[in-house]
Amino acid sequence: MYARGNQSGASQPQEQPTSAQVDTAVDAFRMLSDGTRLRLMWLLSSGEYDVSSLSTAIGVARPSVSQHLAKLRLAGLVQTRRDGRRVLYRARDAHVRAIINEALFHADHEVSGIPRHD
Repeated sequence: MYARGNQSGASQPQEQPTSAQVDTAVDAFRMLSDGTRLRLMWLLSSGEYDVSSLSTAIGVARPSVSQHLAKLRLAGLVQTRRDGRRVLYRARDAHVRAIINEALFHADHEVSGIPRHD
């Protein structure tokens, strides 16, 4: 299992991620590189939504939202749950939510000029 390197500033070699781990991370970032999918993931990071609610919230047609959700699900970024006839979507786990939050917080710093922190 890959563990993050020493964050204390000490110069110790870090364990390198495996090729499979890098490939999986690249695939996740590829999925998140689309604006519609990133907006969907932002919403799904805070709760469960059905396709109609997501479509209304981001102003994208339902068929398009469904296609994006299918890709996100295949990439392992979202999971579903049945509620009667509705299918509810949500971010898969805390790791996925953290990626989304950090990416958008980074963007906020870039756009707003908020000073960076180390």
